[in-house]
Amino acid sequence: MSFATLKKNSQGQLEKLTAELSKLNSSPQNREQDDYWKPEVDKSGNGMAIIRFLPAPEGEDVPFVRIWDHGFQGPGGWFIEKSLTTIGQKCPVSEYNSMLWNQGTEADKTFVRTKSKRRLSYISNIYVVKDPSNPENEGKVFLYKYGKRIFDKLNDLMNPEFDDETPVNPFDLWEGANFRLKIRNVEGYRNYDKSEFDSPSALSDDDEELETIYNKEKSLAELVSPNNFKSYDELKSKLYRVLALDGGGTANTVTADELTVEEPASTQRSETATAAASWDEDTEETKSKDPNLSFFANLADDD
Repeated sequence: MSFATLKKNSQGQLEKLTAELSKLNSSPQNREQDDYWKPEVDKSGNGMAIIRFLPAPEGEDVPFVRIWDHGFQGPGGWFIEKSLTTIGQKCPVSEYNSMLWNQGTEADKTFVRTKSKRRLSYISNIYVVKDPSNPENEGKVFLYKYGKRIFDKLNDLMNPEFDDETPVNPFDLWEGANFRLKIRNVEGYRNYDKSEFDSPSALSDDDEELETIYNKEKSLAELVSPNNFKSYDELKSKLYRVLALDGGGTANTVTADELTVEEPASTQRSETATAAASWDEDTEETKSKDPNLSFFANLADDD
């Protein structure tokens, strides 16, 4: 474009830019991000909010879905993808992990144990009662992705340990309970141990308001639809690219030591214990220890 043409069209540039921004803001990726609520923490890593877990959406039976994923970095970039084991299918990363664990070196086992293992998360619909960091979220319905620690608290409320404790359905609009989410920074990681449920109470005394909240829930079954997962071949191709593997599953351009990181001292296991252990994905404890993953997760769909 010449300078003369630029000057002639300058008045229309703002309108064009505004239209393009509108397209970007309404893209599926941005809509998906807007659907999710995330608690914020202060500079010290502490934060709090009050939320209410909501019942299963209309036409669905369970108020949460369980999703397995993998997130790690190799010489070819980041691998951040949902695992096909979520929907009962074979996963190339799980297969590769088993091969490393059963045949690999101690460095290979460390890589599997600390980096490439499956991570477990749950997703539910929630109603935000109080969000001091973002008050504009209060009174709105979002999807909330959370880990095993919080799910255990939900399970403990539904299945109390002692006979003198009454089971409570935390997902019930009338007889459920608000959840006080309390986040602390413990040894560099987010800790939710102080989080707790209030006494059971109705989310609102107005059934019309409750019905409005209920109708704003988003489908959970859709999140685990096979259509929302990459195929086995796509995941396998990406795995090989990220870890610089050849077709046989061995590293071409990188050694095992270059793919591993040292575990924090609090989670290290002795060589004897490691050698005696067998790899069992179903007993993995979910712990996301890489602060960069939250950033790179937003880029995962760009590959």
